[in-house]
Amino acid sequence: MTSFAPDSIVLNRKLPLWYQVSQSLRASILGRSPQDPLRLPTEEQLAAHYGVSVLTMRQALKELEDEGLITRHRRRGTFIEPAARRGAPVRLLGSVDAIVAQQSGMTTRLLDHDRSAPVPTALAEHFPGAEHVAAYHRLRCDEKTGEPTNHARNYLRPDLGPLVDPADLERWPMTKVLRDVVGVRISRITDSVEARLADPETARLLEVPLLSPILHYTGITYDEAGRVLDVAVIHYRGDRFSFTVTLDAD
Repeated sequence: MTSFAPDSIVLNRKLPLWYQVSQSLRASILGRSPQDPLRLPTEEQLAAHYGVSVLTMRQALKELEDEGLITRHRRRGTFIEPAARRGAPVRLLGSVDAIVAQQSGMTTRLLDHDRSAPVPTALAEHFPGAEHVAAYHRLRCDEKTGEPTNHARNYLRPDLGPLVDPADLERWPMTKVLRDVVGVRISRITDSVEARLADPETARLLEVPLLSPILHYTGITYDEAGRVLDVAVIHYRGDRFSFTVTLDAD
């Protein structure tokens, strides 16, 4: 069996099984590393992995084939298209102050922090040569209703960990702490947003049903030398946030 290991999910019987499986496989395909093999497990192996019928699995694979993410060859198997990529990201220009303002206006609770956490595999490219990062996990709630709105994980360059007071993160966004408290000079922040389905942890923290739509945000903060200072991964409730872009045409 190929070493490609798609994420397992807890299936919601209220949603079409083939759709949930196709979305899980899609995320695994688009999130794979370049070293991962292109050949997928067999239909039978994938069906057993997800606990669905082979017929359901075929329907899920057909969806991915129609999208151009995979190709299926009789007797040879199913393969990920090497050129399969996410759509081109929209690039936005704005100020750091605008980002700080966007992150403010909520009550924040620090759930946990670790100044010597292992570097997440998916983020290793942002912290070359580092074995550990400083990690912080926070839950933000609406000031008026107390309703959870998002939960955020920040991963900082390890030398910055001792300079960040965890108490400050319950008062201010990480961007403000790094710039105004720690005193680092921020050159740019690259943001990306995509739609996903709530995993068990996100569903529990945000008090939404499992596999509810959420907005998955990743923000990468750089210093003047082009080094990554912070990677923020935030899950927003899909029923409380929208993503609006305003462009000025000269």
